[in-house]
This record gives sequence, structure tokens and C-alpha cells, in this order.
Amino acid sequence: MKYLIVTGQSGAGKTVCVRYLEDKGSFCMDNIPPMMLPKLIEAFSTTPVKQQTVTIAVDVRSGEFFDAAAVAQMIGELRAMGNRIEVIFMEASDDTLLDRYKETRREHPLCQEGLTLTEAISEERARLQPLREIAGYVIDTTGMTIRMVRRMLDQRLGDLSDAEPPIRAEVMSFGFKRGLPRQADLVTDVRFLPNPFYIEALCRHCGLDEDVRSFVMDHPTTKEFMLRYTDLLDFLIPHYREEGKRRLVIAIGCTGGAHRSVAIAEAIGQYLRDKGLPTEINHRDLLLEQARWTTPVEEA
Repeated sequence: MKYLIVTGQSGAGKTVCVRYLEDKGSFCMDNIPPMMLPKLIEAFSTTPVKQQTVTIAVDVRSGEFFDAAAVAQMIGELRAMGNRIEVIFMEASDDTLLDRYKETRREHPLCQEGLTLTEAISEERARLQPLREIAGYVIDTTGMTIRMVRRMLDQRLGDLSDAEPPIRAEVMSFGFKRGLPRQADLVTDVRFLPNPFYIEALCRHCGLDEDVRSFVMDHPTTKEFMLRYTDLLDFLIPHYREEGKRRLVIAIGCTGGAHRSVAIAEAIGQYLRDKGLPTEINHRDLLLEQARWTTPVEEA
């Protein structure tokens, strides 16, 4: 088990760092009173967990419970006991921190002690110096956007994870008559494909049934579409991953969401699984359409 202690200046990007590490598969805890570190490490050493890293964020928000020199000494003692602990220290220039606080209109934790914002930033920097001195990673986010910070974290902290977690995919079928799925990243309209609804033997079957699946998937237009669309996904997914995306929702729509979209979604989902991507498949409107099939026929 590896333990990552995230600390540093308020407004320098600690929250972004913790969320980044959580996306990488770490078990994360924020704003933990530092005296709890030995007990937490003891608990994790005796309790099986699937994560290979534990991230713990500690900083001046703990108030009177936080003493950077004492925390640095505690970390040294825990390391001497054989625990693998890395310290990640986030910092930024005074001007950058002032600008961020003005943008967010949040109050600096030390302002509660009666300090001005400028004084609070300076005082916090001084108090945190003992932790900065023992940090294996000092990350300066001066002038950076959140996206730029994540890219830097990828460059600096990539070695802290045993492996980069793959992007997760969700492939969803839906019916356009019930509206677009708002959570979708990619929406594809397959209403150009032949519609099984107009075949009497197929209209009350769905894209999960072999007869409908064969009707849709064996058509020459579908075969060409699948070749072109899977090529597009092969191109897009690495770029989404590079931009820090961890979940990709692919929505496939037909009129009602029971025939063409279901068959295509199943095929695309299986394609992604075969490529090694963790993939969920769900059919948003299928049950609603099936419930309607006892009513007079209308286009699905």
C-alpha cells in the first residue's frame, strides 16, 4: 500500500489534485486532522482494500489540530516504520492565489484569525514550510487553469499509479421521440437504417432478439456504418483520455428506441469490450416501448 499526503497552500489546487488521484483509482480522504494519520495507516494495513494507493489531504483547515512541523515529524516516523509515504505539495504565487480568491469569493482559512487575505497567504506559506521541505513532489500552479493543472499532474504524478485506469464507456440506446439523453458525449442517429418496425414478424420484437438483430446488423448499410463508426471511436477515445476524460457516454438513437438503436448499441458495446474498455450497455427507452406494444401500432 502506498500513501499520498496532499498538502500545500489554500487555492493552489489541492482539491484538483485529490480529484485527479481519485480518478486514477486512489482511495481519497480530504481535510483529515493530522493526528489521525497513524491510526488511518494502521487501519488500512489490517483491512483489505482493492485500491493500491490511499490519498490523504491535510492542511491548515484543521485549525488548532494542524502543526506542519509536527506533521512532518510524524510522517518521518511512519516512514521509518516501513510505510511508503509520498508528500505532494501544491503551491502558487501570491498574485495567482489573490486572483483565485477574488474570482471564487471564498474566504481563506486563516482569515478567520483576523488576517487580511494578503497576510493570510503569507502566513500560510510560512507555516507550511516544514512540509514543503520533506515533499517529494512540489507542484507550482501559478497562472494555470484547471485543465493545465491536470495535465501537469499527469506529467508529474503518473508514476504514482501502477497503471492508468482506462476510460470507461457507457453505450446507451434511446428513442428520439422521448428526447436526447442530456448526459451523452456522443449522439448518433441511426434512423437512416432499415426499420424492422415495418416488418410484421419483427415489429413487436426488439433489438435484443436474434431476428431483429440479424435484420439490422446483416444489412450492407449497417455493415459499412459499423466499420466507419468503430474507426471513429478508435480515433476519438485516445484523445478523450488524453484530455482527462474518465467516462464516455455514447448514445445511439432511433425513433422509438427499441429496434435499430438497441441492436447497434449492443454491437458497439461488445466492440469496445473486445478492445479492453470497461463498458456498460443500457437501453433507456426499451421497456417503455415494449409496454406500448399492447396498444395499436404506431411507428417505433
